[in-house]
Amino acid sequence: MAKFGFLGILLVSVALFGSCSNNVVQRSSSLPEKDIPVAEMTDGERPKMPYGAYLAGRVAHLRHDFNTASDYYIQSLQIDPDNKELISRLYLLLASKGRIDEAAEYALKAKENGDKNNFIYVILTVQRMKNGNFAEALKAAEKLKSPVYKEFINPLLSSWAYAGLNQPEQALKELEILQKEPSFAAIYHFHAGMINDYFGRNREAQQNYEAIVNNEQMEMSLRALQVITNFYVRTEQKDKALQLIGKYNQEKILADILHNLTEDIRETPNGKADKIITNPNIGVAEALFSIGATLRQSEGGLDTAHMFISMAIYENPDYDLAKLLMADILENREMYEDANEVYDSVAKDSPAYYTAQLKKANNLVLSGDYNAAELLLKSLALDSDSYQLYLDLGDVLRIKNRPEESIKYYRQAIKKIGKADSRHWILYYALGISYEQNKQWDEAEKAFKKALELSQNHYLVLNYLGYSWFKQGRNIDQAFAMLVEAYNQAPNDGNINDSLGWALYNLGYYRMSIDYLEKAAELDPSNAVISDHLGDAYWFGGRKNEARFQWQHALKMKDDTGELVKADVLDKIKEGIAQEPALTYDKDIIEEQIRLIAKD
Repeated sequence: MAKFGFLGILLVSVALFGSCSNNVVQRSSSLPEKDIPVAEMTDGERPKMPYGAYLAGRVAHLRHDFNTASDYYIQSLQIDPDNKELISRLYLLLASKGRIDEAAEYALKAKENGDKNNFIYVILTVQRMKNGNFAEALKAAEKLKSPVYKEFINPLLSSWAYAGLNQPEQALKELEILQKEPSFAAIYHFHAGMINDYFGRNREAQQNYEAIVNNEQMEMSLRALQVITNFYVRTEQKDKALQLIGKYNQEKILADILHNLTEDIRETPNGKADKIITNPNIGVAEALFSIGATLRQSEGGLDTAHMFISMAIYENPDYDLAKLLMADILENREMYEDANEVYDSVAKDSPAYYTAQLKKANNLVLSGDYNAAELLLKSLALDSDSYQLYLDLGDVLRIKNRPEESIKYYRQAIKKIGKADSRHWILYYALGISYEQNKQWDEAEKAFKKALELSQNHYLVLNYLGYSWFKQGRNIDQAFAMLVEAYNQAPNDGNINDSLGWALYNLGYYRMSIDYLEKAAELDPSNAVISDHLGDAYWFGGRKNEARFQWQHALKMKDDTGELVKADVLDKIKEGIAQEPALTYDKDIIEEQIRLIAKD
């Protein structure tokens, strides 16, 4: 996607989601904010005090609850309708939630108040097109003046407005300016193709579509793949559709969607597919999606992309790929509940349904609701047996400390993939962890070695296997080399610093071990095992008071690993450590590896 300089103009003009100026409070009340008696107001008093509703909206705003924030701001404006700053914030928030009709109302008020933000005219353009007022939409679009609008956004919106006015030649002419920017070549041909396709100009549409298909320098988006293969099937070129979709492997595109799309093509009779672009509003939604997806790639473009994708869904409520991108944006903001509401709006017969539900389950895990994630995944397993589903189920059960069950699902995932490749290292890594948790070390070791092979020595696998060997007192020379390599790959990972420091401690390099264990404690200060290891190193490093402090600290923290034995820690606090570690190793090999440790 393109990254060009004048995007910054647009991004600055709408990046307001995280900001809440105190000027609005001062506009609504002469009281200092800290003195506003919100909690003491009675229901009868509230309507007279706009700052009460404003402050409630502000709290919701800062929590990224944009719907609630908008509703409270609207309440505030009912009492204080001339609050210009609040009106200017409100239409952007409403647009972010797809409440475009309300956003247009407040955007007009903001314009009357002197607000010169170009986004006012974007909202008005989109609303008028939704209502079929394409001529009025063009008038609003003509007000968009800055370069980013003139050379990117306006051509896309105006072209579909002219399509709505049944003027295909003018629609295509509007798009021509996109050809000035080489990075927009794929977007130009995609929209020109869809406009020609909409008007039944199949020869011209195919030329545009195949300009993308035949040029490997142009990015083939998943949406373009859907539209172009649909065109091929409709025009009795099903073999071309299958050939095209076969070019894209599962690394490039969401696997379940790609699989479902392929199956749909195979099952649809040649020439019998339903058209995707059946009215101009669907084309407008495609334009808004193209804009949002492009801005999503730009630094600082999250807020702007959020609003454009919301408007795309407003124009086409059945636009599932736009919903997936919207949910992704919400996940980026850690708004997992909101993202899951979007996923739940994807219909069960959509090719994106299982992808959406898998991502919903992942959000439940991130939110700590493992029971709900397990129930959802097991319900999906009644209708699907995808590799990803089994992997996710195994992960949830492993997190819930049910390793025997997790192993079962990981093994099913392995059966589904057939021949493993580099993408599947994480599956064998997770399987190894479950085998270890289930006290099946021989099987765990096999899985870790397979993960090492597939990942080409990923630091997570190096660290886990190397640390495990150290705990067992086995393969010490090889284990230490693995921990050094892991550290050199990820020197700022707390667990890896702990593993390397603890290994050095067990090898008798106490002073050196302290450096890495102290760094680990700084990176992960709430890790009980790290504090325990640091206490051990301090003891033999001659810092016995600090050792006891670290051991006591370790006992105060939660240990999710099960590795910390509290009785042993209590003994160390009382008696100290009498015997130094004793491992068998080749000192020359260890010294050589120490010299390979990357320096900060």
